Amino acid sequence: MQTQLSETLLSTAQGQEADAILRSCVHCGFCNATCPTYQLLGDELDGPRGRIYLIKSLLEDAEVTRTTQLHLDRCLSCRACETTCPSGVQYGRLADIGRGVIEQRVKRPWRERVLRRMLRVITPYPARFAVALRLAQWCKPLLPARLRRSVPPRQKNRAWPVTDNRRRMLILDGCAQPALAPNINAAAARVLDKLNISLIRPQNAGCCGAISYHLGAHEEGLNFMRRNITAWWPHIIKGGAKAIVITASGCGSLVKEYGHLLQHDPDYAEKAARVSAMTHDISEVLVQQDLSVLKPVTGKKIACHAPCSLQHAQKLPGAVENILGKLGFELTDVPDAHLCCGSAGTYSITQPELSQELLKNKLTALQSGSPECIVTANIGCLAHMQSASNIPVKHWIELLDTV
Repeated sequence: MQTQLSETLLSTAQGQEADAILRSCVHCGFCNATCPTYQLLGDELDGPRGRIYLIKSLLEDAEVTRTTQLHLDRCLSCRACETTCPSGVQYGRLADIGRGVIEQRVKRPWRERVLRRMLRVITPYPARFAVALRLAQWCKPLLPARLRRSVPPRQKNRAWPVTDNRRRMLILDGCAQPALAPNINAAAARVLDKLNISLIRPQNAGCCGAISYHLGAHEEGLNFMRRNITAWWPHIIKGGAKAIVITASGCGSLVKEYGHLLQHDPDYAEKAARVSAMTHDISEVLVQQDLSVLKPVTGKKIACHAPCSLQHAQKLPGAVENILGKLGFELTDVPDAHLCCGSAGTYSITQPELSQELLKNKLTALQSGSPECIVTANIGCLAHMQSASNIPVKHWIELLDTV
């Protein structure tokens, strides 16, 4: 694809990256075949190829309007198009660049500005999010039916194991997960303790930065990344931590990109690259271990939902399914497993109608094999599906905690 980006933009690292991505696109349209929003809406501008043209025009200083912003907002950032693309177009990065630019050029209606600001000042902060969630749970009987379904029940915390194994790894608590499902990381700690691995929770680490960054507040997102690196660094240098384990695949996909996103930061570039290199989804850790100490399970029929952030962003399709299958779980067939559930970070809040349609389709596919429960690898997907599912939805590591 030919480009005519301004010299000013091309003089920046971000402009050069965007130009290279645009030039790699041969506008074949294969990406549209796996794009969830294109399948729902049938509009070229709501598919990756159309959005690439919109971003190209935006970066070439063409006139842009709310219409352009709307089409970019409708993108889930599921990155299914990257899995399909024969040219290796890094669409996710291009979309983030485009969103950052359009936030500066097109003013949103005040309701959208307030909503997005609230998402950025509450969700990434665990204490604030916990207070908001507890308030919603307390008021749940008074809420409209649609909102009631989206408020999960309160969970009791299970004990974190006291361990002192020679192998030590760090774990990211994140922002929303500690309040929504505090037992996920505790379950991971118990499972890894059986494998002689201790999980360490560094103080002052928190949100991975995805919420701010994907909402176009790039510098704010980068500051969350820097804070996490600062919190982890002593454990890496002096504490002997061998890896950073992440149970939320959405967070994991971004932490693995810290090295790229901070490559031009003189104070953090080298540290960020090392952090990204040692970051692993928990499935990547377990697949390297001898799981014979975990008792095999027979007869439990489950449907496994592969989050977009795991199969498309981290390129780990089948990772969870393979582990569960080896442990004896019976996995049902899931039609169109490559499609997004509609959670997509804050998407279920900013684009509720499309999100609910995607959720309905996903649950139909997951429940088609009559499983006993649904398991997933990402807290956002879990909470989203839990709001409408007729059967239990859990994180898959919680299943291993019972075997």
